[in-house]
Amino acid sequence: MAGLIRDTDIAAVRERAPIDEVIRDHVTLRNAGGGSLKGLCPFHDEKTPSFHVTPSRGYYHCFGCQEGGDVITFVQKMEGVGFTEAVERLASRFGVELHYEEGRPGAARDLGQRGRLIEANRLAAEFFRAALGSADAEPGRRFLLERGFDEAAASRFGVGFAPRSGDALLGLLRSKGVREDDAVTAGLVVRGSRGYYDRFRGRLLWPIRELSGDVVGFGARRLFEDDRVDAKYLNTPETPLYKKSHLLYGVDLARRDIASTSQAVVVEGYTDVMACHLAGVTTAVATCGTAFGEDHIRVLRRLMLDHDEFRGEVIFTFDGDEAGQQAALRAFAGDQEFVAQTYVSVEADGRDPCELRLADGDAAVRELIANRVPLYRFVLRNVVGRYDLDRADGRVDAVREAARLVASVRDRSKVEAFARELAGMAGVDVEDVRAAVRSAQRPGARGRRPGSSAEPDARPGQPEPTRVPDPGERRFEVERGVLKLALQEPDSVGPWWPELDGEDFTHPYYRAVFAALTGLGGPTASSSAAVDAALAGGDARRVVSALAVEPLHLATAPDERVGRAYVMRLRELTAMRRIAELKSRLQRMNPITEATGYNRLFGQLVALESERRTLRESVIGD
Repeated sequence: MAGLIRDTDIAAVRERAPIDEVIRDHVTLRNAGGGSLKGLCPFHDEKTPSFHVTPSRGYYHCFGCQEGGDVITFVQKMEGVGFTEAVERLASRFGVELHYEEGRPGAARDLGQRGRLIEANRLAAEFFRAALGSADAEPGRRFLLERGFDEAAASRFGVGFAPRSGDALLGLLRSKGVREDDAVTAGLVVRGSRGYYDRFRGRLLWPIRELSGDVVGFGARRLFEDDRVDAKYLNTPETPLYKKSHLLYGVDLARRDIASTSQAVVVEGYTDVMACHLAGVTTAVATCGTAFGEDHIRVLRRLMLDHDEFRGEVIFTFDGDEAGQQAALRAFAGDQEFVAQTYVSVEADGRDPCELRLADGDAAVRELIANRVPLYRFVLRNVVGRYDLDRADGRVDAVREAARLVASVRDRSKVEAFARELAGMAGVDVEDVRAAVRSAQRPGARGRRPGSSAEPDARPGQPEPTRVPDPGERRFEVERGVLKLALQEPDSVGPWWPELDGEDFTHPYYRAVFAALTGLGGPTASSSAAVDAALAGGDARRVVSALAVEPLHLATAPDERVGRAYVMRLRELTAMRRIAELKSRLQRMNPITEATGYNRLFGQLVALESERRTLRESVIGD
């Protein structure tokens, strides 16, 4: 299907769609130097950012999972769509008019399923928002006012109302050209035995948006006693757009402040998010009818750029009741996925942020968040607090249960600190706690922390052609540097390129990139895209995308002098390898019985040593 769109239009999309802007919808990016940006990879879990983006060349590459490509590839992988739909979505966003080859009538109007569902949700959000001003919506307006939210607040968060009739939205969507099957797929309309009818009727609605700001679903609150659906809250069902385990309400409003402050506040409901933002806590988000889980953690980590060198904080607000304590235990289970410090804020009287703001004002909400306590301390106190610590058996039972939680912590550096704190809470000797933790630990549980990218270089005997080169391998550092210059700063190495040959590159993939560049006429006559197209193998093409975006880390500007130094250093390494080979052969020869061969090789060795010294002096001189 990709061929149906004209190649010139596809090229225009690549040119007009800034790759960093598109990727920032999903990942917080920070300056990595040399015109490159970096962040936490959206395609795999990691603790240290290895995802690089180079806007000037339109490429991204992850050095952890080796995913890479251009802006179209990113949309394909991130949104789970095909090439054509990715191009169409980008074209729609950045104002590129697409033209199609003959044979697909009306294709220019077909945005693909995702585009159609996004449009249906957008129309629904506008419809619901306007309906909040109707006479029938008075109970919804009263609900908001009783919780401290005026018309301005409702408008800021896009709160709306679904009319009680069964086909008000359906009629609007039909009039706008939305197909009934798309309305059903979007979760806005239900197909019953008597036809189609609106899913949401007589309810207050909050639009749920993804990071880009597109509406993908709704949360609906019951208002009328005669509502046929008993559930207080009714959410959009799972759809191609709405995946509740991946979505956070308010993330579209909070994302920039989460990124700039490296703080996220996780509350329990839509009105709590509203209360926090209106009170000045603009990093607040909430889950959408499900427990906070691993996928939510991944979203926040990417936004916070949560890694070992830049720690942030995640603050949970829970009710003080049993349900709140169970929520805290679930959050503690996911705590180890964060590098950020995790905290809990619980109001003394058990009030949530919405209730607290209504009773005591905005300052009280800000104070609630400021008076946070570490999550582990909150959890351990709750566990220990269930037992009578005045009794010896109560202390033993408290330590035994709490020790199981401490033993589950995969970050071994935290275990000792938790054990000491638990000993103080329970009033027992720290050695007793350590013993309880050791007994609770399962054998072999000291594995590497999840997300760690520390892997062995290569297994002994593993054939090099099957392994993509690791950017951190020192033995390939100069080869990689020459190729990075060739792809990123071709003018710097162009004049010296003829002095190189394939034997200067010891890794098969680097040798393949060199051959492709040379076959295209050298660095100054080619481009990353041309080299990418010349390499048939998938792994080799991934190497190109990595080389095209990896920072150069140069002390000076990448000019011809720098390029010459890199080329001369690479040639020197080749000479050193040949010298080592000659010395090995000479050592195995008898200089008397094999005098002719020995003298010939010795002459070659002398010549190579001279060449190496010349190359070394050239490098030092530069």
